[in-house]
Amino acid sequence: MTASTRLRRLTAGAAASGLLAGGAALGLSGTAAAAPAPASVATGVVTVDHHDRCEWKKGHWEKKWVKDHWEKKAVSHKTWHPGHHDAHGKWVKGYWSHEHSSKWVYVPGHWDHTWVKGHWDCRHR
Repeated sequence: MTASTRLRRLTAGAAASGLLAGGAALGLSGTAAAAPAPASVATGVVTVDHHDRCEWKKGHWEKKWVKDHWEKKAVSHKTWHPGHHDAHGKWVKGYWSHEHSSKWVYVPGHWDHTWVKGHWDCRHR
């Protein structure tokens, strides 16, 4: 008799959970017809958040080798023009004139410090 009671309880429990699952499936079928299912549900693929493998690297100065190269450099020339008498005999004071130009300069290879901004380093370890 105890075996049949256990069997009845097991059958009733399975039926109840089947009805609940079926009812939930019926309830969701109306919304499923109205809106498309997300791609992860349709394919059954679970996406994993990889941020647990990522590490935040703070911004820092880094020493970097710069190859030898040619670069254009701004050059300014200051020239003094002395005072003189003009055509009317009036004295004109001297003045500085500033001329700006550029020229190509060869820069040999050298070490330079460059700023590296903070970033996430997500290597798969």
